[in-house]
Amino acid sequence: MNAPPDRRTAIALQYQHPGVPRVTAKGQGEVAERIIATARAAGVAVEENPALAEALAHVELDDEIPEALYKAVAQVIVFVLRASGQIPAGSAAPGAKTATKKP
Repeated sequence: MNAPPDRRTAIALQYQHPGVPRVTAKGQGEVAERIIATARAAGVAVEENPALAEALAHVELDDEIPEALYKAVAQVIVFVLRASGQIPAGSAAPGAKTATKKP
């Protein structure tokens, strides 16, 4: 028997500060490919993270992401903002805390 082909999963998120990101589109296979193509055509950076996509696939459309995924999604948002030039490369994300050591 042959193994079934991998089915790509894509999730689109919408985030407006200071809210919580919401799932605005999701799909597998051809639908996933259309989501990705639409994002790229709109100039939106796409990050491939199969484990996060699988976790987000369980979130209903238009629902906020669960708190357990905040950190992982925040990393994706920073990636997208850097890729779009909204955050300069090498700088901290807005609102990020930095640790300093006292002499």
